[in-house]
Amino acid sequence: MVPALSVVLPFTPATAAAAARFANALSGQAQVVLAGEGPVDVTPGPNVHVLAAQGGKGAAIRAALPHVTGTHTVLQDPDAAYSPDSYDALVQPLRDDTADGVFGRRPGMSPEMVAERALGGITRFVTDVALTDPLTGLRAFRTEALRSIQLTSDDDAVDAELVVKLAAQLFRLTEVALPPLQAVPRRPASAHLARLRTLVRYATVRDDADNQHEGYSTLERMDGATHYNQWLGRRFREHMGRRVLEIGAGIGTITRELEGGAEHLVALEVERFYVDRLKNMFRGKPHVRPYLSDVALADWESLKAENLDTIVLSNVLEHIPDDASAVRRFRQILQPDGRVLILVPALPQLFGAIDEAVGHYRRYTPESLRAVLEQNGFRVDTLEWMNLVGLPGWFVNSRLLRRRAVPKLQLKIYDTLAPLFAQAERQVKLPVGMSLFAVGRAV
Repeated sequence: MVPALSVVLPFTPATAAAAARFANALSGQAQVVLAGEGPVDVTPGPNVHVLAAQGGKGAAIRAALPHVTGTHTVLQDPDAAYSPDSYDALVQPLRDDTADGVFGRRPGMSPEMVAERALGGITRFVTDVALTDPLTGLRAFRTEALRSIQLTSDDDAVDAELVVKLAAQLFRLTEVALPPLQAVPRRPASAHLARLRTLVRYATVRDDADNQHEGYSTLERMDGATHYNQWLGRRFREHMGRRVLEIGAGIGTITRELEGGAEHLVALEVERFYVDRLKNMFRGKPHVRPYLSDVALADWESLKAENLDTIVLSNVLEHIPDDASAVRRFRQILQPDGRVLILVPALPQLFGAIDEAVGHYRRYTPESLRAVLEQNGFRVDTLEWMNLVGLPGWFVNSRLLRRRAVPKLQLKIYDTLAPLFAQAERQVKLPVGMSLFAVGRAV
């Protein structure tokens, strides 16, 4: 019988003895895969594999993963501070299908843990994950999720790379508290530096696809603007029905804000790169259905049969070459008196490098947005400017500096102040803004 749990133990000559003790203790309970440099006192068997891997922890993990057979995989540093007694609590969220990765949160604030907490804070900034101890040495994953990411680090930098890439693919990550440790795991300074260098690299010059998908960085950074996205979500939910089609769901930033208020939500997205991430984010939520299709090629008859009362487009209409034809399609599939809720970038004068990078065809004026709605089957109930404060930053970054992504630090500062901007805009009718928000009613 193949064990449902696999344990991967990457080892070095210094940790080979501890790895052997773990392997001998676990061999009857789980599949154990040891990978590393130097001899290790373990007898291979049907559920025990010993692999040679040169280069460090990352190289060892890459060597081990093809041999893993369990549905769930525990990835553990072979340190006596960790106990297999924690495995049940660690794996339970995976068994319940409420998480794809679970991190063991270490207690205490020893000098070693202070360094770990500091690096953990940088990791949260880079990835926007809500993990207190993301670089822990005891983690568990759905094996399928772990294998889906491409790891390239050879050394201890793999700890940071794992979190960055799992978070970027929108896997569900959580953590459980570990019991008090008998000894605090110690890492050499070189391990801390390797992880720090990787975090800085991913925060500045790389994304989770190794820069193979231009525009991802902007979407990922906008996903981290929690307060701004909540602001948009509230605007949409004020006018939203219960059966919703979101056009251009991207990586699910707005989908996440809408799904709690919908009984059925179809998230249409043209890029498989993003649909795979939507499936990860909404795994276990059957009322959310990611749907891979171009707007022009969607099965509109089957969508019409889903009795949709609302269509949402959040910064999407500007990506569609023939926006008038798309709006006519929306009218054809909506229920009587159905609504289309639209947020678009405003002011053609702002069109710049970031617009080009994310695939914008245009920016709108109130007159052009009203025309495309009213000439294609909708009555405009609401048409308002939004986000006055964002204007200067967009103009400087996209037009003057020709940047192709929003700088993360600037976005973090803006997002911190977003609740104040949202409250102010509720009280004052804006004369202009970076975006336009419209509600169209089917006629």
